[in-house]
Amino acid sequence: MVSVDLRSLLLFSAVLRVVLIIYGEWQDSHMEVRYTDVDYIVFSDAASLMASGKSPYERSTYRYSPLLAFLLIPNSYIHCTWGKLLFSASDLLVGYFIYCLLKLRCVPENLRIVSVAVWLFNPFTFTIGTRGNCEPIVCAIVMWIILSLMNGKVMQAAFWYGFLVHFRIYPIIYALPILLVLDPSNFRPGSRPSLQEWFQHKPLQSVDASRFIHPFNPLLHFKSLLTKEKIIFGLISGTVFFFWTGLFFYLYGWEFLNEALLYHLTRTDPRHNFSIYFYHVYLHHEFEFSVLEKLVSFLPQMAVQLFLILYFAQDLPFCFFAQTVAFVAFNKVITAQYFVWFFCLLPLILPWSTMKLKWEGFSCIVVWMGAQIHWLMWGYLLEFKGKNVFIPLWVASLLFLAANTWVLVKIIQRHRFSPLFKLVESKSSKTRKRL
Repeated sequence: MVSVDLRSLLLFSAVLRVVLIIYGEWQDSHMEVRYTDVDYIVFSDAASLMASGKSPYERSTYRYSPLLAFLLIPNSYIHCTWGKLLFSASDLLVGYFIYCLLKLRCVPENLRIVSVAVWLFNPFTFTIGTRGNCEPIVCAIVMWIILSLMNGKVMQAAFWYGFLVHFRIYPIIYALPILLVLDPSNFRPGSRPSLQEWFQHKPLQSVDASRFIHPFNPLLHFKSLLTKEKIIFGLISGTVFFFWTGLFFYLYGWEFLNEALLYHLTRTDPRHNFSIYFYHVYLHHEFEFSVLEKLVSFLPQMAVQLFLILYFAQDLPFCFFAQTVAFVAFNKVITAQYFVWFFCLLPLILPWSTMKLKWEGFSCIVVWMGAQIHWLMWGYLLEFKGKNVFIPLWVASLLFLAANTWVLVKIIQRHRFSPLFKLVESKSSKTRKRL
């Protein structure tokens, strides 16, 4: 087997992405179907407005933080591919962070390289960035937050977490598991937390329920939140979030608040997408939805989130992965770019999986891809052929939800539970044991 180091892997990945960006420019100018994502055009238009001193929200359908438009201002002065290069660079940075995270947990070099390759050469990954989607920036910040926590830098993690939730609101689902791992016994002044290392023949572990907050014990829940590390994390991340949100509210008013934040909480999109809710929204879109109706779809989503958090929080990378898969699968709107949210976390859990690519892993890939291709077939008939296939398309959405659920269950069943931090007993607990 040919040995490949990280530098060679990143270099080849960079060349691949530059070639795709150049090819994308050619396809955009010579073919009917554009390579560039329509969102990238929206980002670029908003950046152009901001460069001229106007509000980015004068561009209809721009529903992101002004920070994104600010990052793409060079599109107007340097070249229109600046944003694609920025997103692709973030893509490579994610690969580097994956390598660093696995190295901290003593995963062997060959496994680290394979895990990084799973991210860098995933077709969803390198096409998302080169087509002009901003999700690689989000993924890079998520990786950096995990890395900061593993190095014991709580304030740094809190700063970037507050920034991230402002930039892209969905990572709010990671707040509770982060708070649950901020155990005072792990985060001691002047020392890095003791990490649970990777072992090749480590047996499957059951979850130690004593390390989790019991959801039906309010007193224990309240006391466990009042620790120095959790209070610091909450104050810093909250301050950062409200600073950026307050600044842009001052600059752009309610238009910013509605488009960048509130819209994503009560979004009802009548366009067909992978979500099981799209058909109901399509049928009733002419009628005004109440706030209760807009929020009711969050109930099953949040119930699944709570279960996964309470069960897997101490195995933080796996908890993030399972949360994100479930969040996307049950969301009101699902597009292909959302898959990148959990694809960046997949390499972090692969070394702890007992699933073999042949045949179980292969069957998961076939089921997931098959359900997606089946949906795309009906979507093509609706979008390009004008066929009335709404019901078959909705059934395809149900099958896609079932496929996501089945694959997630299989991944959970084949995962070696491995808490991110070693349990370090305090002196008081040791004294109680002696007594």
